[in-house]
Amino acid sequence: MKNTNPRTLSGIVTSNKADKTITVKIERKVKHPLYGKVMKRATKVHAHDELNSASEGDFVTVKECAPFSKTKTWILVSEEEHKMGSE
Repeated sequence: MKNTNPRTLSGIVTSNKADKTITVKIERKVKHPLYGKVMKRATKVHAHDELNSASEGDFVTVKECAPFSKTKTWILVSEEEHKMGSE
């Protein structure tokens, strides 16, 4: 069955060394099930970047898509330049 409503997530590019591929670190906040403390959890995903336009440190939005390879199942939607410089 085709995915009609793909997820979109935002994160920071941690690597753009591969051709047409970026690694994006996506952080989320979750509550500890027992203690209730809010913790940061991170996931790294590989995304397809057709134009090789994203660079390390960029804040990007990625969308779920059909697999490009074994690990690459996301595609770059949009990017904002260097979020890390403004922190």
